[in-house]
Amino acid sequence: MATSAKDVMALRQKTGLGMMECKQALEETSGDIQKAVDLLRQRGLAKMDTRTDRTSAEGRVAVALAPDRSKAAIVEVNTETDFTANNDSFKKMMLTVSAEALKQAPGEVNKTDVMQAAIDEVRLTTKENVQFSRGKVLGGPTSRIGSYVHFTGKVGSLVELSVSDGAAVTDELLSDLCMHVTAVSPVPLGVVPEDVPAAIVEKEREIAKAQAVESGKPENIAIKMVEGKIRKFFEDNTLLLQPFIKDDKKRVKELLPKGVTVKGFARVQVGDK
Repeated sequence: MATSAKDVMALRQKTGLGMMECKQALEETSGDIQKAVDLLRQRGLAKMDTRTDRTSAEGRVAVALAPDRSKAAIVEVNTETDFTANNDSFKKMMLTVSAEALKQAPGEVNKTDVMQAAIDEVRLTTKENVQFSRGKVLGGPTSRIGSYVHFTGKVGSLVELSVSDGAAVTDELLSDLCMHVTAVSPVPLGVVPEDVPAAIVEKEREIAKAQAVESGKPENIAIKMVEGKIRKFFEDNTLLLQPFIKDDKKRVKELLPKGVTVKGFARVQVGDK
């Protein structure tokens, strides 16, 4: 059957695909626009699935926060070019993916069919290899969570506080903690020294021992040198012991009012696994 220019245009607006592809799909589906959409999606996704070896080094980070700040999600989705990562359809898709992530229990985010459908829409219209990368959900009954995403959309963080005894947590405190986690270098390996994986600590200890031996110091001095270096390592690499990024005369733990502790944090940067 003949297809009208109006229907072809409507189908192009729905799919973002070319005029000839849309015209052919309408002809094959007897002018049924919804069936043509489904057909084009099937064909388009099949084509995209043959291109998944293309590198997706760009992307965005997004967060979703519960109204009472007791729960939050942070997610990363990757694509091939910065141009696509910054277009409105990609940003809209990120809102869908992060909102879906927020529905999940605390822990690592599992990609859902709703997330994949939103991602597929961007894959179809941009012809790029768009892929869900990772995500994390934080939260609990006594939690208060801060969130931050840099204006570039390339890096963001969540910080989860545990609040008791009616302690007050200000928006400024949440903002400062998230800003610190996002911007500080080195990135914290844990909230407190006990959170740092034992293998990492042992490797640092071996390096410190080798340096002490190389210095030729007496054994009792060498032992103190090793312990001093490990102490400095924890100060540099655990959140509560780090100098606060906005005032290095304070440690992060000094920012916390009575009855407030840092329960956890999540930091996501595009391409940084």
